[in-house]
Amino acid sequence: MESVYGLSLLLLTLLGTELAEPAATPDDFPRFTVPGAEHEMATLGALFWLHYPGAGPMATLWDEWLPDASLWPGVETHTYAAQMQKGWRTALSQRILDAEGYVATHQHPSIAHPLGWPFPFWNQGWRGCGWHFSFKNTVGPPWRPNELSTTEGWELRGARDAGVSDEGWTLEVDQNDVAITAPVRPCDTFEVPFLQLRWRAEGLEDARPFIAWTVPGEDGFDPARRMYFDLPGQDAVHYSAIPMYRHPLWSGEVRQLRIGLDHAAPGKIVIQAFFSQYDTRHNINGQNFLRGCAKYFFWTGDLSFLRANIQRMRTALRYIMHEHHTREAKVIVTDWVGHDGRSGIRRTAEGKEILTGRGIGNNYWDLLPFGGKDCYATIQYYDAVRTMAEIEREILAHPEWNIPGGPLAFSPQELEGHAAEVKAEGNRLFWNATTGRFVACIDAEGQSHDYGFTFLNLEAVHYDFATPEHAAAILSWIDGKQIVDGDTSQGEDIYHWRFAPRATTRRNIDWYFWAWSNPESIPFGGQVQDGGAVLGFSYHDLSARLRTLGPNNAWLRLKEILRWFDEVQAAGGYRAYYDGTRDGTLQGGGTPGGLGLDHEFFESVLVPQIMLYGFLGFHPRGDGFELSPSLPDDWPELTIDRIRFHNVLLKIRAGHDFVELHAQGSRDQPWRLILPQRSWQAVALPEHQEPSPLPQKGGDEAVWILPPGTDCAVRFQTPR
Repeated sequence: MESVYGLSLLLLTLLGTELAEPAATPDDFPRFTVPGAEHEMATLGALFWLHYPGAGPMATLWDEWLPDASLWPGVETHTYAAQMQKGWRTALSQRILDAEGYVATHQHPSIAHPLGWPFPFWNQGWRGCGWHFSFKNTVGPPWRPNELSTTEGWELRGARDAGVSDEGWTLEVDQNDVAITAPVRPCDTFEVPFLQLRWRAEGLEDARPFIAWTVPGEDGFDPARRMYFDLPGQDAVHYSAIPMYRHPLWSGEVRQLRIGLDHAAPGKIVIQAFFSQYDTRHNINGQNFLRGCAKYFFWTGDLSFLRANIQRMRTALRYIMHEHHTREAKVIVTDWVGHDGRSGIRRTAEGKEILTGRGIGNNYWDLLPFGGKDCYATIQYYDAVRTMAEIEREILAHPEWNIPGGPLAFSPQELEGHAAEVKAEGNRLFWNATTGRFVACIDAEGQSHDYGFTFLNLEAVHYDFATPEHAAAILSWIDGKQIVDGDTSQGEDIYHWRFAPRATTRRNIDWYFWAWSNPESIPFGGQVQDGGAVLGFSYHDLSARLRTLGPNNAWLRLKEILRWFDEVQAAGGYRAYYDGTRDGTLQGGGTPGGLGLDHEFFESVLVPQIMLYGFLGFHPRGDGFELSPSLPDDWPELTIDRIRFHNVLLKIRAGHDFVELHAQGSRDQPWRLILPQRSWQAVALPEHQEPSPLPQKGGDEAVWILPPGTDCAVRFQTPR
């Protein structure tokens, strides 16, 4: 399992470094041009360039967001565009899917689940167990214990102690029936859903390894209490994560553990570590991976990539449907051990009770116990289902692409129908009519959790999950017009941080994973998940405003963000601006704080994307693209250049009654250009002799065909 961490070691390095001041913006970096708003566009371009170089592949968490920002800029300086495309192709193609279809997190390493988030881990709880005989290639404190274990108290049968080295504990195997019995260490199965064995083996090809255990009040190791697993490879230490929670007898208290080997032959094993493991998997990885793959294909037209990854995408979606019961429940239900939405903190008349093993996070907010019937994961699932429907529809429309079908393939109509069911049930189940917004989740005890999660609600609008009525209510609350009784932040204070709304508007000192047990020691606004703010999520705010309140409203909000960023630049950057002389503390690089701007907040690069995906209304497809401009009244036009689409450079100029498209490069296939249904007229611009595109009728859309060729310039005009 070592390859889990290949990409994420880079991320670990980035987490510990401050965002570097980039070189001057290259001449070939895309420009946003709006007559009369030259200063604002220059500021937005500077914000984009500041974050663009670090917007390549990271952990799976960012697979849905970062392709939007990094794949389209046609910047050849330092081969950025080519490297971004190559990086995404490699990263997405190498995302690990386990045997069932769960997509690995690919975050930095620790002693947590090797395919999950790096915490919590066993020594953060009270009722787990662990022995570490070597820390070689194990990330140091605080991601593991400080001290190595000894072999004292271990019992061996069929194997001989060959000593402990920096590789681990070596055992020479000389019998077929091997038992390696740990010292008595009572633990609770609720805190031990997995056991992890870090080991390698030599010469034991026919052995059948298993974990056995005893329980209080019974003598001996009952053969009924065994869980078998695979042998490791011989060349490197393998991280075997054994799902003990799936065994029906794995419940209550365990007294003692044993590693067994049936049918062993003379050989050797090296045990680096053996320890209990919380379930730190994330329930949005599959959604993010699928959409990241789709966006890569839409932007590049890379058919070989789609051909190689389509079954992985389908498998990931089918895994979500099965594992999270979406076919029956119509929402994501996360019932993994420790992920049922209940808090790891309970307040009683006697004081605070810490409930170890409860409240494990599931998504971006790793301290918050999203889970149970999970609204955030459901919103991401809804969008993933619709994205998969779009991919499957294009595959059916283009048999010449030769994309595999088979039993894993989906019917696009079936997926679209399922998405409609998810939207209907999600809006019914998760809507809080009293506060006028969506709750985070409904836990295993039927309790909903609503701390005014602005990010969740704005993404619900951005992804078209919220109904129009719910979208209007959400924007009324976030805009400060609708006051929610009991909220800590109301009205104008929701935008206290200027660049984004507070992540939450109600003080939360009760709903966290157990190890974050003293949230009241940090003031409201001192943590990103409790009244703080994240710059990147302003993209969803702008998008939600554009959809619900129109382009004029979105432009007003964007201008306030740009005024703030002008001040940041004048001060010398984020860290200089928030240096203690003004309100606000930065989180990042391992330091807790209230504002997410740099370091691991790679999604800051999203904000400028409102120009392309929002105001210009650009939507890439495998066989072309859609354009649906929505410009503020005081913008005469918007131009975006150096848009790299299918390795052709585009320059698009849009006004209130026209769209101009300039394409530079060779196209060997026709493109479908989809515009809003109007009385468009298309003409080739004078300097180009290519014939005008031929119109096709299509429902609520105007579909035009841009024939193959080299370079073109076309103007689409309609009466305003």
